[in-house]
Order: sequence, then C-alpha cells, then structure tokens
Amino acid sequence: MVSEAVNAVPPALFRKVMSRFATGVTVITTDVGGEVFGMTANAFMAGSLTPPLCVISIGRSAKMHARLASAKKFGVSFLNEDQAPLAQHFAGRAFAPVEPAFKRLGDVSVLAGSVGALAAHVVATTECGDHTIFLGRIAHLAYEDDTPLLFYGGRYAALDQEHRLEQLGPQSFW
Repeated sequence: MVSEAVNAVPPALFRKVMSRFATGVTVITTDVGGEVFGMTANAFMAGSLTPPLCVISIGRSAKMHARLASAKKFGVSFLNEDQAPLAQHFAGRAFAPVEPAFKRLGDVSVLAGSVGALAAHVVATTECGDHTIFLGRIAHLAYEDDTPLLFYGGRYAALDQEHRLEQLGPQSFW
C-alpha cells in the first residue's frame, strides 16, 4: 500500500487514489443560445432528498463552467454500458464520429437512452479549489431499466447487474 502525507499530495497520486473510487459516468448538459453543450464528469452526487438537490463540480477552466454560470440550469445523464463512445465524445477524446441524440427533460436537454437523467436549476454555487460546486434543485427525473456504464481505475466497466444485485442484496441509504 502506498501512502503519503496529506500536506504534500502530488496531483498524480491524488488522481491515482481517486481512480480507486468506482463511479457511474455522467454527461452534464446545458442549453445556451439554442445549442446543447455537454461534458463528461464523474463529480456528481445526490445532495438532499427533501428538497431534491444534487451537486456537480466543474473546473473553472472548463468551457462548461461559464456556460453553466450563464444558463443557471443543467441536465445530468447517467450513461448506459453502450454509451462509452458518448462519454469519450463529451470528454473531447472521441475516436470516431458520434452523433448524440438528445431529449428534453423539462427545460433542459439530456442524452436519450441513458439509464437515468435529471434536470436541475442552479440554486447556489461555491468555490472549491480550482473547481466550482453547483448546487441544483431537481425539477425533472427520468430513468430506464438498463445496465450503467461505470468508471474505475481510469477505465470504463459494466456491471453484471443481476449477479451483483443478488450477491449484495438490497440496500437503502435514504
């Protein structure tokens, strides 16, 4: 096991350790001037059940940062296991041309075919190092029964959903 003092954290080690936290893959979207913009992100979490809030963290140097600050609303699409090319596309690393399909969820565009999606309106922001945390009040929700795309150790993965759900059993954290 590799460990290092917290006050001397090299960025490469920080990224390596954070990659050990398995996450879903999301695409954050917003509409500006009649055009849809998106970016792949895994810095997303539920914030509150009542009221329904979520949190996204966006680097201040990202183009999406200014767009979100202007639009004051965003969508979050949880990608399915077949949408890795979309994750690459919205991360700026597309290996082949991709034509994203969008649908409207309230007044926000989200990716069609995702396992879950939400539309939120920004209710607060706070600086967090080189990022800004956007707190969104969720206005609309949608989901599909499908297998999610996961990210772990710098790679995409898929869940063997039936096997895993049987093995782990149901859980409720809310």
